[in-house]
Amino acid sequence: MSLAIVPMEGRHLNELAEISRLCFSMPWSRDGLAAELSSDTAHFWVAEEAGRCLGFAGMHAVCGECYVDLVAVHPAERRRGIGEQLVRQMIAWMEEQHGEFITLEVRVSNAPAIALYEKLGFEQAGVRKGFYEDNHEDALLLTRPAKGIQ
Repeated sequence: MSLAIVPMEGRHLNELAEISRLCFSMPWSRDGLAAELSSDTAHFWVAEEAGRCLGFAGMHAVCGECYVDLVAVHPAERRRGIGEQLVRQMIAWMEEQHGEFITLEVRVSNAPAIALYEKLGFEQAGVRKGFYEDNHEDALLLTRPAKGIQ
């Protein structure tokens, strides 16, 4: 089967809401995801295989600055490089649009995600103390400049 990264559409919403529920302690609802479809600043992509949603990622872009909202891969589909493909899609979009940087927060305990982001050129820009509402865990603030901007 061939994995495709495609823009999020209404047909994806039920599956994405379920993936979000499985992945996050504070999941995105179907309605919350649907609202992003009409946002001029939102850019969300879905990893699809054989008509099934395996993961998704989304960000908001304003004035050349890209802020990642989420990266989620269905737990049964992890360790296949899907998250990496989704993050690479966001980076490519940012660079195609001549963005300046892409940034995100990640739980300090999420070592696999931190390793992926560092592999893709993100660097630590700070720590947000008590950032996550569910357990007050700190978040690392990671940022990656566009190519050629240092």
